[in-house]
Amino acid sequence: MIFKVLYQELPREVPVRERTKALYVEAETERKVREKLSDRGINIEYIQVMDEEHLNYEQQSENFEVENA
Repeated sequence: MIFKVLYQELPREVPVRERTKALYVEAETERKVREKLSDRGINIEYIQVMDEEHLNYEQQSENFEVENA
C-alpha cells in the first residue's frame, strides 16, 4: 500500500496549513510508516491510505516520489 503522510518539518511548532508538506511511503501498515519516519524529527499530522483514483491523481505531480518502508 502507498500512504500519503502530511507533516510539519518542525516537531514542536503548531501545525500551520501553509507549511504542511507531504510525502509518500510504501508500507504494509500505518505503524510501519510511523516506524520508518520516527528518526526524522517531523510532526506527523495525518497518514492516509491512497486509493487508486487518488494515487493516479498524485502521480501526475512532478514532485511525486514514493519511499519504501
